[in-house]
Formats: sequence, C-alpha cells, structure tokens
Amino acid sequence: MLLPVKPDRYAPGVREHYEALPYPPRDPAEEKTRLVRTWLDDLAMINHYCFAGKQSFRDHFRVLVAGGGTGDSTIFLAEQLRRTNAEIVHLDISRQAIEVARARAKVRELVNIAWVNESLLSLPGLGLGEFDYINCLGVLHHLDDPDAGLRALRAVLKESGALGVMVYAQYGRTGVYQMQELLRKINERAPDRQARLRNAREVLAAAPPTNWFLRGEELFPDHRIWGDAGIYDLLLHSRDRAYTVPELYEWIADRHGMHVELSYPGRGLSAYLPELVVAPQQPGFLASLKALPPRTRHEIAELLSGCVIMHAFYATNSPEAAAPYGDTDYVPCLCNGPTGDGLAASIRRHGSKPYMLVDSQAQIAGYVDPGKFGEYVVTHIDGRRAFGEIFSLVREQPAVKAWRPDDRELFSDFQPLYDFLRSIDRIVLRHRLVECP
Repeated sequence: MLLPVKPDRYAPGVREHYEALPYPPRDPAEEKTRLVRTWLDDLAMINHYCFAGKQSFRDHFRVLVAGGGTGDSTIFLAEQLRRTNAEIVHLDISRQAIEVARARAKVRELVNIAWVNESLLSLPGLGLGEFDYINCLGVLHHLDDPDAGLRALRAVLKESGALGVMVYAQYGRTGVYQMQELLRKINERAPDRQARLRNAREVLAAAPPTNWFLRGEELFPDHRIWGDAGIYDLLLHSRDRAYTVPELYEWIADRHGMHVELSYPGRGLSAYLPELVVAPQQPGFLASLKALPPRTRHEIAELLSGCVIMHAFYATNSPEAAAPYGDTDYVPCLCNGPTGDGLAASIRRHGSKPYMLVDSQAQIAGYVDPGKFGEYVVTHIDGRRAFGEIFSLVREQPAVKAWRPDDRELFSDFQPLYDFLRSIDRIVLRHRLVECP
C-alpha cells in the first residue's frame, strides 16, 4: 500500500532534489545477490542498546523508517523480521525513491512493509500509531528545523521505544563545507541542476591538491561512488548542517532528556574514546582524561581524530535501556566480525598476556588484557549459551580447576576484554529467555 502524498508544505527544494536524484542509487536486481546491511539496524545491536537484551521482535514489533530513501534500512530490517509479525513503515518525501525501495522489496518478496509518501514533519497527524523503533538516518540535518523533526519522531515513539539516528559531524566534514560554500558562489547564476552539477564536476577536476576537500577526500567518497546523485547530496544539497559532540549531547540529552549510545559505523564507541583514537600509542596525557565525564572524553576524541564525519547513535528514554554486564542470565553474542575460536587462538598465541589486538574494520589496534580465563570464555561463546553455562564450562577446564573461580571473579577477569569488544561493537548481550528472529 502506498499512502497518497498530501500537498507539499515541507521542503519543496529537498523533495525535488530526491525526486530527480533518488539516494543512494540502487539497482533492485542486485537484491538477488547481496543484502545491504545498515549499521544501527542490526537487531542484535538494537536489542542490546535499546531493550536491555529482552526484545524478541515477535510481539507485533513496529518499525518506522523515517526518510527511508531508496530503502537500505527498510530492506535490511524487513529481511531480518521476515519470519515475525512485525510491521515496517517506510516514509519518504520522494515518490521516486519509494518506487526504488518497493522494487527492491518485490525482488525479495517482502510483504511486511507499508509505504508512505510524506514528510516526517507530518508524522503526528498521519494516524500511523506508535512505534517501538524509529530509524532516521541522514535526514534531520536536512531540515530547516531539525528539532521540529526530532519532536515529530518522538510524538510517534512509544515510551519504551528507541531511535536510531545519524546526523552529520562538523569537524570531519570541514572540507565538505568549504567545497559547498565554493560551489554556492560559483553556482549563483547557474540556471538549473545540470549546470550546477557540471560546474561541480569541473571544480573537482581543477581544484589544486591544497584544497581542503581534496585533502580529506577519502573520508567522504560519495561523489565518486554514486555519480551525480552522490555529488548533489554531498556538495550541492540545499539544506545541510552538522553537529559537534557537545552540540549533539546538548540537543538530545539536555534538551530532550534522552539517553545517548554512540556507535560509529564499523567502529562503535571506539571513535569517541581518546585512548583508542591514538592506539596503539598510549601517551601520558591520557591519564588526565580518565576522570572526565564520558561526554567530555567523547568531545576530546572527536577533536583529536578529525575523521568523524557523522554521529550515529541510539536514543532512548531510559539510561537502563542497554543490556547489563554481570548477569549470568545474559547470552554474549559475538558480532560484526570476530569468532570465539579466532579470539581464543589469538589469546593463546600471546600466552594469555596483554597484547595488541588488531581490528581492521574498526581501524584500531589496541592493547587488551584477556585475563587468566578469557581464552576459555570466548571459546564457549556461541550466541546460545548464557554466561552462567559458559562459566560452568570454563571451570571444567583442566587449566582452570585449580583456580576455582566463582561467577563474580570470572566476570571481573573477563571485563577488560568485554569492554574492548563492546567499544567496537563486536559483542552484544541478550537475555537467555529471549529468542531473536
């Protein structure tokens, strides 16, 4: 079902942009050979950060993808929820983008999606009901009033629900904003979209290597990957603002009272931890940062790295929404890359002593302390056993029996390795009584 669009009261320039250049460009036929995964929308991560690991996604779970574009998040969520009674609502201002997303869903034979051609600013009056999880990636920063967009999302979010949000980050996109300003001046008299695109391509080809955009080009390759759609979205967008870490916390946490869990795509919280931003170096100044509040340390890391181009995060109404570490009824699940056997072999090679663990996806190499028993713990992590069962198996190991560690000691011993893996979102927790799709 495609709900009809109401008169265009919101962002006509943005609507026209995405009608002409749906973003990101996708070929529905490619759904036969690959599934595009969107970082925040992995159900295991949503469960861990937003529902204390106790969400089964089977009790009429409702999802809104607000500003879903050509469907990456919608398709990934719908595919994961295929065998449940969950409902996904895909909302976007561009009918052309929706048609691409619908074609992708048709190839996959997904029937759990409703389609709404509207602005997210209209949400409170659309009668769509309330949602358990709302995805809004790369949308709020294109509104005249991003806070009005956030208020509209919260108006249809259940009290127990969660937001998955991405907005642009200021410092990592410094070169983007300089190039945008340059192109605005050059395009003041450009008669149409094609002329603006032509000028942009010529500027990119002619700019000297000292140009700040070219110096940081590897951080934002959309113009190379997506052609005209990528150039326009990155450099010619009519509305585009970005946030620093302090601005983000002031907006989401201070003004709206929501709890924020940052998770940079591929890197998790590590992008906001100074000790991991500079790893494997550990300069002396890090010691002075340990006592600072987390949000101050996150601010320092953003300034230190210079490469944070977006802020991706979960926002919930409770600081207790994340799954707790230290409960034997919780199941640890390795995700986004590592396996228990691989980690155990790595620990074994280093004699269970602190060593440099390299994660190529997170682009970090950090020293980790696997503890006395870490090798045996990770060996038994299979996504089905709870910590209680894992610890019982660990205690049966010949090399461990003499220590006779209780659960509390095992949790304490494993925590440094758990904290490192959690900081790069390679481990999440769910309650043992919950079976996920």
